[in-house]
Parts: sequence; C-alpha cells; structure tokens
Amino acid sequence: MAKYILKRLAVSIVTLFVLITVVFVLVRVMPGDPFTGEKITPEIKANLEAYYGFDKPLPVQYFTYVGNLLKGEFGYSMKFMNRSVGDIIALSFPYSFDLGMRALTLSISLGLIFGILAARNRGKKLDLFCVVVAILGTSIPDFIMGALLQYVFGIEWGLLPVAQYLGFQYTILPSIALGFYTLAMVSRMMRASMLEVISQDYIKTAKSDGISNLRIVWRHQIRNAIMPVVTMLGPVVAATLTGTFVIESIFAIPGMGKYYVESVQNLDYSLVLGMTVFFGGVMIFANFLVDVLYGIIDPRIRLEGK
Repeated sequence: MAKYILKRLAVSIVTLFVLITVVFVLVRVMPGDPFTGEKITPEIKANLEAYYGFDKPLPVQYFTYVGNLLKGEFGYSMKFMNRSVGDIIALSFPYSFDLGMRALTLSISLGLIFGILAARNRGKKLDLFCVVVAILGTSIPDFIMGALLQYVFGIEWGLLPVAQYLGFQYTILPSIALGFYTLAMVSRMMRASMLEVISQDYIKTAKSDGISNLRIVWRHQIRNAIMPVVTMLGPVVAATLTGTFVIESIFAIPGMGKYYVESVQNLDYSLVLGMTVFFGGVMIFANFLVDVLYGIIDPRIRLEGK
C-alpha cells in the first residue's frame, strides 16, 4: 500500500509542477496590461514593472516565482494595494471551504441514499421520486436554484435569510443551492451502478448460499457499485471546496469566487496566478485522496499498481 501511495504522490507532484508552468506562461501572455491608467506615467509604469519583476527575462521570472512558491509565498496583488495573494486566499478560502464542506456532506450523503433506494426499488414510486430529483438537479442551473430558494424560503415564507454568511441559518440555502447538482449526479450514478451490480452472477450466487440480504447489499452491492461514484468525487470536491462564484455572488458570501473573477477583470496577474495554482493544487490533492481511496476500497488496484 505504501508503494502505491508514493507512486500516486509522485504523479501528483509532477502534475502540480506542470500546472504551475502552464499557468505561469498563460498568465504572462494574457492580452492587456495591468499597469495602465490615466495617472500611470511611463516612469511609474517602469517602477511598477521593476517592483513586480516584469522587467526581467521570462525564465528568470519563472524560477523566481517557483522559488517563492516553495517558501509558501504567492506574491502581492497588483490591484489590492499592500495585500499579498496569500492573505487574500487565507481570508476568502475559509468561507468557500465551509460552504463547500456543508454542500458536499449534504449532497454526497443524500445522493448515495437516493441512488441506493432508487435501485433497490426499481420501477416503484420511490424510484420515480429519486429519478425526478436527479433530473431536476442536473437541469436547473445553480443561479436559478439559488434564486428560487431565496424567493420561496426567504422572501415568500420568511423562514431563512437570503444573504450574508453570519451563522448556521445563513448557510442552509447556499449549501442546498451549491450541492443540489452534485446530489443529482451522485444519485444518478449510484443508481445506475447499483442496478448493474445487482444483476451480476455473484450476487445471485450469494443469495443462493443463504447470505443475509443486508450483508449482500452492504458488502457486495454498495461496495462494488460505489467505485464509479468515487471516480467523480475528486474534481467535484475540489471545485466545491474552492467555491462557486455564482452561488457566492447570489448569497453575498465573501469567498474565493469573488476575488478570482475580480482578478481576471482587473488583469491582476499575481492574484490570477496565485488563485489558479491554489485551486489546481486543491484539485490535485483531492484526486490524490481519491486514488488512495481506490486502493482502500478495491485491493486489486493497489496490487496491480493501477
């Protein structure tokens, strides 16, 4: 198991290095100039470029940036004066992480339950209900779902607050809006996977051997059916934890999405690069955890080294 984990860790490190390189080059060739404006004279522009290291050759800029990353430094924002990219991430990420964890806990747990119940009750009313929920979740965009929740539960019924992020009751609506799509995807995939597993010969053999129905469902059906679901969790977890701009904007949550979009609009190269690398790092780490989880769920994977 240790060899398998080290191999996946090495792949993750190489992937992160490639990501940093590609993003650095793309940010540097982005059209536009962050140092433009009515009050920016050629002398001021030259000083700003020297301050941020833009006056040096591209390879020198790259190795300097990588060296700073190894020390945990993302540089300073070009638009938010006297604020480092690391400070902005540290300020905004906890909101996105908290919201993402709540949404993931809700969506994954309910999605698995709905998928299992739908497969076990194929063709019945419960199956139809779960299928309808899955279709709605994959059909309704996040911003529509968020607006509907705000109108119904916040404005029409007055049960929950519609904006800000000041306590538990403020997290309910954005968590549902953010996690509803994931809930639908997990439910649909788990249902399809369960139906495929249920029809396998080894399930029929287990039943003929007199094994209890509960043991068959837990040890044979769920354990084998959950593998395709685990496959999709890596990128889904990373995207959810780092925040969704639409949901954060609708509910006025000061998460990463707000700063990320503003950095692109303002041509804040340092913030764009820092947040992209951070987001990519979270996604790579999430996929690494998924690979490890693969090995735990299915020993054949770690033994074969795949």
